[in-house]
Amino acid sequence: MAAEGFSGRIPLVVGVLPDQHVEVLQTAKTLAEQLGVPLVCAYVDEASYLVEWDPSREAHRMSLHPEKDDEEVAAVRGDLGKAIAEAMDGGTADWTLRLLAGDPARALGRLASDIDASMIIVGSPEPGLGHRISEALNGSVAAWLSHHQRRPVLIVPQKKRHETAHKN
Repeated sequence: MAAEGFSGRIPLVVGVLPDQHVEVLQTAKTLAEQLGVPLVCAYVDEASYLVEWDPSREAHRMSLHPEKDDEEVAAVRGDLGKAIAEAMDGGTADWTLRLLAGDPARALGRLASDIDASMIIVGSPEPGLGHRISEALNGSVAAWLSHHQRRPVLIVPQKKRHETAHKN
């Protein structure tokens, strides 16, 4: 994992989630390598909130949900870090992981603005009833970003299961 000082290169921001479909990181990796820019992988904990926003830091320590302990946060960071490292294995792109708090779409947009990212990359909404209900209640991260950002937003679709089965 690279340090966040990317020697003047303008990074891409990619939204990451535990158990996210692999096409998101694969696409982000390929694009970052082709453009010769680093990736800032960002996970937004919806169950937490911001007490204050300081652009010079990820989030104030008190911004994490008070019911979450440091071990749980460290476990999420570790699991995501491993998944990203596996996806980036053999690649040339520098990357870093940021943990953010609050509404996912707004947090990704705020991060992209603060680091002057050239693009935000997110996955398409996951299939299934539970995800549809969540999207209906909370809105789609991809839709909000595509309507409220000045910078480009790349929405990476998940391969359909029958497409994957035919390739094997």
